[in-house]
Amino acid sequence: MKNIHTKLPNVSTTIFSVMSKLATEHKAINLSQGFPNFETDKKLIDLVTIAMQKGYNQYAPMPGLLSLRETIAEKTNNLYGSNYHPETDVTVTSGATQAIFTIISAFIQPGDEVIIFKPAYDSYEPSIELFNGTIVPIQLSAPSFTVDWKEVANKITSKTKMMIINTPHNPTGTVLSKNDMLQLEALLKSTNIILLSDEVYEHIIFDGREHQSIAKYPGLAERAFITASFGKTFHTTGWKMGYCIAPKDLMTEFRKVHQFNVFCSNHPMQYALAEYLKTRDHYISLSAFYQEKRDVFLSLIKDSRFSCTPAAGTYFQLLDYSTITDDGDVAFAERLTKEHKIASIPVSVFNLNQQDDKVLRFCFAKTEDTLKRAAEVLCGI
Repeated sequence: MKNIHTKLPNVSTTIFSVMSKLATEHKAINLSQGFPNFETDKKLIDLVTIAMQKGYNQYAPMPGLLSLRETIAEKTNNLYGSNYHPETDVTVTSGATQAIFTIISAFIQPGDEVIIFKPAYDSYEPSIELFNGTIVPIQLSAPSFTVDWKEVANKITSKTKMMIINTPHNPTGTVLSKNDMLQLEALLKSTNIILLSDEVYEHIIFDGREHQSIAKYPGLAERAFITASFGKTFHTTGWKMGYCIAPKDLMTEFRKVHQFNVFCSNHPMQYALAEYLKTRDHYISLSAFYQEKRDVFLSLIKDSRFSCTPAAGTYFQLLDYSTITDDGDVAFAERLTKEHKIASIPVSVFNLNQQDDKVLRFCFAKTEDTLKRAAEVLCGI
């Protein structure tokens, strides 16, 4: 067909696909795309098999298996002192990205403004653009990537419909503090702004910090969606399983779109996750597990020419290469992949006007052998 009108003229293949393809072509160690290269717990795999054998192979209930929603609500309420109801406030989704898209599609109309913080996960902006919303970006500055709440206040207008936050933050590995949440709560108090809180790395947070979930702050929770990911928590990114939590009035609108978007998510996996989540250590132990990997990775590259601030959360580490070369981060990431056989993600692609801070994102959700091989390469640069 000729003269096809595209609704996303500025969108091309994601940087994750580009760098992973490049890594495959050049047989490079792939620390670019955020997926673990170790096995999922056999107990969880076995639970899915049992569910399929028991016949849980047809459509699940539209909002998700009730037993799973009950477990999610109980987990969230116990961790954060909230009071979410499983029947009205929790929906199981086909990954957090589907939840984010559904939230945006349910509420954003032409001309609505949506505040986002950059560098930002790359699904936010295209989803807003599809529904003719107006993106209002706020650029966070390296190396701290902290939020200036006075700047945020100045960006709020009568057209501001939504704000999207992400903590722990991909790609920077930073986390929002209690003080950040209190300032945000005060800022939004007299508004009707909907808050979308992307908390997919909630159980991956380091050095004794506590995850500041929106669920802990009533003034925020009453206006907020929380999105979460079983893929990130249980090393099953390929399953595309997640969930969304929100007060009943917001969730009602979410489900109106959800039922025509995917209708429901994988049934036997829901059955398995409902059982697996009953063991608290399956998610509470995750911070220690990944902190050890972060510390191993950083200790292995301590004598390299890269510099960094240790990630406070997620399974990503930013490395500053400014003392190595003046190359832009996209060019340097490509050169590292082709010449040195190690793939990373250039952060400028997530920034306003592709601001280049000379940092690359590396995923340390890998086996120790992979991290050692990667470190040997990085130390030789």
